[in-house]
Amino acid sequence: MTLRGTPLRFQNDNLGDGEMHTYFMKTERIGFSHWQADDLPLASLLWGDKAVTRLICASGVFTKEEISDRLKTEMHNGELFGVEYWPIFDLSSGAFIGCCGLRPSGEEPDSFEIGFHLRPKWWGKGYAKEAATAVISYAFHTLHASSLFAGHHPDNEASRRLLSKLGFRSIGTRYYVPTGLYHPSYVLKYR
Repeated sequence: MTLRGTPLRFQNDNLGDGEMHTYFMKTERIGFSHWQADDLPLASLLWGDKAVTRLICASGVFTKEEISDRLKTEMHNGELFGVEYWPIFDLSSGAFIGCCGLRPSGEEPDSFEIGFHLRPKWWGKGYAKEAATAVISYAFHTLHASSLFAGHHPDNEASRRLLSKLGFRSIGTRYYVPTGLYHPSYVLKYR
């Protein structure tokens, strides 16, 4: 993983090329960027996909307004707290994978919630684990977080398995307003 600003051109599925994002962090296959005001087409590819949103909101589908609001929230978190669910890209092709990152957890001043939303094309290929591992390292070693929280929809077995592999331990369930359900919840403490 590297932490440096490297502007790269990328070609996104259905978007053409020529757009510019700077990667502030890289893994072997993934570049992490920051959401920008003109990233609504990327946000729509991700949060406009029913396969992605079916387990993260009560209706299972985000409206165009909700997608726009989600993008604004991520940019706001980036400006205010220095964290967001960062957009991530495949380094070899420049394709948009989805997002992975942090948001304030409200649990403790130096704790965050980790999350990842990947487009279906990238599921089952180790990208979520690779991205989450980088974000965990960034949280503990760059932001000096004391703990990370995570949760997932009760029906999301893939997220449960991944959080377990990443070392998160169960802390019960918590009510999650966007779905109206109690979600299995987890914590990872800095060692």
